[in-house]
Parts: sequence; C-alpha cells; structure tokens
Amino acid sequence: MAINSLFCLDVLGSLLPAQCALCAGSCRGVVCSPCRRQYLEHTRRRCRQCANPLADVALVCGRCLRRPPAYDATWTAADYAAPVDQLLLQLKFGARLALAPLFAQLLVAAVRRDSGWDAPQLLCPVPLGPARLVERGYNQALEIARPLARRLAIPLQARLATRVRETRAQSGVAPRERRANLAQAFMVAPQYAEQVARRHVGIVDDVMSSGHTVHALAAALKRAGARKVTVLVAARTPPR
Repeated sequence: MAINSLFCLDVLGSLLPAQCALCAGSCRGVVCSPCRRQYLEHTRRRCRQCANPLADVALVCGRCLRRPPAYDATWTAADYAAPVDQLLLQLKFGARLALAPLFAQLLVAAVRRDSGWDAPQLLCPVPLGPARLVERGYNQALEIARPLARRLAIPLQARLATRVRETRAQSGVAPRERRANLAQAFMVAPQYAEQVARRHVGIVDDVMSSGHTVHALAAALKRAGARKVTVLVAARTPPR
C-alpha cells in the first residue's frame, strides 16, 4: 500500500509540476534550473569572519579587524538581495517550508567548494522567543538546520540554546540600538552545557544583516565554553 501511494505521488508530481518560486514557470522543484543558475549559484570573495563581500585579497574585512565579533567564521549561500530576499520572505513569513532544503543544499555547495571549510561538531539553530514561535508556528532557522545537518553529517541539537527574553524584531530596531536589543538574550540550556564545552559549534540562521543576533548567540556559546563558533546563514545582507 505504501509503495502504491508513493508511486501515485510520483505520477501526480509529473502530471502537476510545481511552479518556480521566482519566475512561476513549471518545474519539478521549488526553483527552476535557469533561475537557480542565474540567481543562486554565484560565487564571490567574502570575509572569512563575517561573510561580507571583499574587494581585495584580504581574508578578513577591516570591520572585523577593528571590532572582532564573538563568532569566528561565517559561511553563506547568497546575498540577501532581490530576488533571493523574496524566497527567504516566503520561507519566513509565508510558511513555504519547501524552500528550507533548497537553502540547505546551497549552503552545502558553498562550504564544499571552499578549501577553508572547517566543519563544526554540532549545529545549533538560532532560537525564536516563545511568543514569536507560537505566532509563526515554526522556526525557519531550524527548518534550514534539519536538512543541513543531514547533508553535512553533523549532529543537530535543536534546543541547545534558548532565548531567555523576548526581543523586538531586529528589522524594527534602529541600527544603533540593535546590539543592545539582543544583549544577554540567549543562553545555553543547562542540560546541554557539556555538549558545548571545548567544542566547535555551528549556528544556523536564515538571514544575517547587522550580525548582532549571531554575535549575541555566539557570545553565549563562548561563555558556555565553546572553543569556536561558525555561522551558517542562508543569505547575507551586503553592507550599504
């Protein structure tokens, strides 16, 4: 019965192809091959620490040299710019969860084509506050982290960190107030503290803009004894 059901789903999938989330053309996945090549498979030089674009041969940008963040490295799949931003908005606010495995796949491709990749020993999604989780019904960072963990063969601990106080959405906070908005917002759950001590932990999130969210979570992981923290983010907002 299960085999027949799977067969029927395959047949229906071939008869009723999905629409590309970018161009609305027919395709078997969430994004068609032409859109993927045009918008999602670009490579560029980036700062090893924060993943901002670099114009020269330096490995770390001047901003990270002047004020090093709590995280040690960042990897991203794309710039948070049109039309990629629309895909992430569909995932984050439109519950189009089929986009999460796509971004996981793109992240895997990004890290595997770079010789500087140092795989974390454990993955931790950026947690949502309880109120926002109830409102949205899912955590988009966790939805990306699940397929990412499987593809990279890295253990995932979904409840490794908690958000100990509700914070305003960073998009609604003035740039100068964003770091303070997230100060002491995260902590490592006591029952998982031993998994963090002296280990390399990877933070997974959907979008990295100012970097204050992942900085605050990385600081909490470092306070719990993490020896290194790497950020894995679907898209990085270019500096203005």
